[in-house]
Order: sequence, then C-alpha cells, then structure tokens
Amino acid sequence: MGSTASRTPGIRDVAALAEVSPQTVSRVLNGHHSVRPETRERVQAAVERLGYHRNYAARSLSTGRTQIIGLVTFSTEHFARSIVVGSIEQAAAELDHSVITATVASMDAGTVEHAVQALVDRGADGIILAVPMIEAGPLVSKIGLTTPIVTLDGSRTESSVLLVIDQSLVAELATAHLLDLGHETVWHLAGPQDWIEAYNRSEGWRTTLERAGRQVPPELAGDWSPESGYRNGLVAARIPELTAIFVSSDEMAFGLIRALHESGKRIPQDISVVGVDNIPLAEYSSPSLTTVAQPFRAIGRLAVQRLLHRLQGANEPFPAFSLFPELVVRNSTSFPPRG
Repeated sequence: MGSTASRTPGIRDVAALAEVSPQTVSRVLNGHHSVRPETRERVQAAVERLGYHRNYAARSLSTGRTQIIGLVTFSTEHFARSIVVGSIEQAAAELDHSVITATVASMDAGTVEHAVQALVDRGADGIILAVPMIEAGPLVSKIGLTTPIVTLDGSRTESSVLLVIDQSLVAELATAHLLDLGHETVWHLAGPQDWIEAYNRSEGWRTTLERAGRQVPPELAGDWSPESGYRNGLVAARIPELTAIFVSSDEMAFGLIRALHESGKRIPQDISVVGVDNIPLAEYSSPSLTTVAQPFRAIGRLAVQRLLHRLQGANEPFPAFSLFPELVVRNSTSFPPRG
C-alpha cells in the first residue's frame, strides 16, 4: 500500500488496511447490517487509524447531490412533533444523509416559502415540509417542480408527495369509543383551527356524532398547551351534562385532568377523557390516559425514504405502506355515571 502521509486518506486506503473491498467499507460506513461484526470492527479500526473522513464536497461534485435533506418545521413545544423530527433525523443518518432545519414561527405562506427557498439555497437535495398549515403558497409549489418535496400534516402543494395520517379517523375512534360505552354525547376540546390536524379532528368528531344521531355540544378551544387544557377543564367541571370529552392532544388532556381533579370530579366515574398522540407520559398520568396513538416514528422514516426514492429517480413505484391511528384503551374512560 502506498503512503498516505502526503494526501488525505480515501476509502480505498481504508479498504486496503482492513483487507476488505471498498464496497464493504461503504456498507460499514452506511450502517448496513449485512457485515459480520469482526469485519465491521476491522474497518472501524482502520478508519480511526487513518483518520479517514468522508469528503461530502467531493461526492457532491461527482454525483450532483449534497446528501442534505431540508426540513421545515413549526416552532412549538408540542411533544409529538419532536418525535417526528427526531425520527426524520435518525432515518436520514441511517441512510447517510444529514438534515438541516428551518423552524418557522408562523404558518403564513410567505414565511414558509422563505424557509423552503433558504434550504434550497443552502444545498438541500430535497425538502420535507412538516408544517401543519392548510395550504402552502405558490412558490413552494414552483420549487417542488425542480426540488423534490414530501409534505406531512396535510401541508398541500400541487407538486409534492403527501404523507398524512387521517385525523378524521383519529376523532372517529375516540368519539365512537365513548359513545359505545354508553355516553349520550361527547364534548370536544379542540386544538387551534389553523392547524389542519386540529381542524380535521373537529370535523371527524362532529361527523361521528351526527352520524350517530347525537347532539353536537359547543366546541371548547385550546392551543395544545397543558395550560389551555387546565383552563378548559375548570369550565368542563361546571357543565352538569358533560360525562365524556375528547381532547385533541394528550398534553391538553393532562391539564384538563388536573383541573377536573381539583374541581372534585372523578375520572372516569364522573367524566371520561380520551386524548390523542399516545406520548410516553400518557401511560403514567393519573388515571392512565385512554388515547389515540399515531405512528409518528413511522411517518418520519417514510418521509425520508419517500424523498430519497424520488431523488434516486427510481422507476419502480414506492412500496405500499399504511399509516393508521390506533385506539389505546386505559383507565380514563368508562361507562357514564348512573342517573
């Protein structure tokens, strides 16, 4: 093997030192599972000994791709959204891509368009648009004609691929569960209606009640925070006919449950509560929260895979997949109180 002292070591140098093929080195670096542990250790030892680092700039010149994924997301402390972002970053890393993020503080079309353009200008090969707006602007649609875009949460563009969980079905699962337990009707604490997922949950709740021939109560308004759940819980506790409530997020449900407890209401003996998301804390609330689980990690992985499928220009269609919510029944729901 020639000396590498006067030049930056390359993948062939690593292969020669580890006594494997360059393809095997590539598989190790890309995290493939088809490499024997002893071979993986030998390659990693060679990487460390030579001080090998991937030259992404050179790869970009040879392939025309930076292996950078741009992610537009909304500035929020909503826990469920952080799960999606984390799963996108993890899936990208496993496929040897990096993620650069543009976080927007408002969901008007101009702000989102500026964020998308900024990511393209920074060299993103493709964009994942994870902003829960009802419609994106025309510039995003135009960019999508030349830069692949995968959208989540129903942030629709004419030129992008849409991955979405049916939020109307989320509401139907929650509402039908409470009706099946015998409650005359179901109240709803909604999220902000400029978020498409909150809007669709409200529509699904209303439609389910109407289809069952039940009265549709006035909708309560929240902002995703536990504080708004708490404020609405104090209101809910003063409504004598309220025996069941569907809350549009687990975090709001936690606040609502505390307010009901402080108001002397028993859960579920007096009021049954269903949330949405199934974040890890839901199992450990008091009582444990019945909720509608959403496949957040799956949608993050699929977004990355679907984007790379478009970037690679694959002729075969993207493999079929399903993204279905699931009702998780715990201790916060029961039959309505007698009398």
